[in-house]
Amino acid sequence: MARGKLTGVIVVVAVIAVFLIIFGAWYIGTRNTLVTLEESIDAAWSEIDNQLQRRNDLIPNLVATVKGYAAHEKEVFTQISEARAKLAGAQTVGETAQGYNQLQSALGRLLVIVERYPDLKSNVNFIRLQDELAGTENRVAVARKRYNDAVRIFNTKIRRFPASTIARRMGFEKKEYFEIDEGAREVPEVDFEE
Repeated sequence: MARGKLTGVIVVVAVIAVFLIIFGAWYIGTRNTLVTLEESIDAAWSEIDNQLQRRNDLIPNLVATVKGYAAHEKEVFTQISEARAKLAGAQTVGETAQGYNQLQSALGRLLVIVERYPDLKSNVNFIRLQDELAGTENRVAVARKRYNDAVRIFNTKIRRFPASTIARRMGFEKKEYFEIDEGAREVPEVDFEE
């Protein structure tokens, strides 16, 4: 009889031990997955930051080229300068998106000005800068998509049960998407009759 009780106790202890090992492995695996996903977001954000910096570095050259032809368009040049400063000083994803949108709007107005100066449109330096800027815009779009994909995966993971319990306990919080304004999606209108 005593031997049967001992065997029963051993079985119960073994079942509890197996359960704890399985739970521990799941907990560690889920936590590591969340850390990996968060690092993916940071890496994707870094790529956006790199491309925005490259873009910010190209804009003064583009503005300088346009100034040579359209020096009287000071308001647009001031708006571009202010938008670049706002983007450079952004601390959060939301501030960066707002600065990006403001700069897009100012660049759109600059391109409208460019349409008024046919000599400028044929300037080799301007064409090269415009091509580099267009390439950088494409890189920003790709980096933004990668970032938003990483955010979507992370946000989904931390909201789904049972990972949500670990995420809450470990302090993982929902990440912000990098979104552009609807106005920034619109192509600026060019009026050749001015």
